[in-house]
Amino acid sequence: MSILCVVYRNVPSNSQSQPLSQVCLGCICEVSSGCNTTIGCSGAVCGPFGITWEYWTDAGKPTLNNEQLSDNAYPKCVNDPYCAAAAVQNYMNKFGRDCTGNGVVDCEDYLRIHRLGANGCNGALNSKYENRFKLCLRTFQNQ
Repeated sequence: MSILCVVYRNVPSNSQSQPLSQVCLGCICEVSSGCNTTIGCSGAVCGPFGITWEYWTDAGKPTLNNEQLSDNAYPKCVNDPYCAAAAVQNYMNKFGRDCTGNGVVDCEDYLRIHRLGANGCNGALNSKYENRFKLCLRTFQNQ
């Protein structure tokens, strides 16, 4: 969970443009890959958050260090924990909603949107994935 701490401490916080708390973002990273920053691409997903090209596109195609868009902008961004975190924040700004029906948009909703997609977030999560996420939240929320 050391990378979780790096993501948690270094993602700037601005509740206007960043709907996810740093803890929430870090826990999504943790359950997606163990926040493995060297994971690269496997099939359709890349980086520590397991982001697809479509997700990155829906997130506004953020680029590493705000570079010009290029053919390798997607893998460069989503394999960098900070650029990938910005993509997740952008995606949630666009698609964030109450997926659990409890009347509140919270970290569990963001996890569901990240994992199941904006239109599928009412679906069931894998119990192992969900339990790891809840453990991460309990561990870091009160720090």
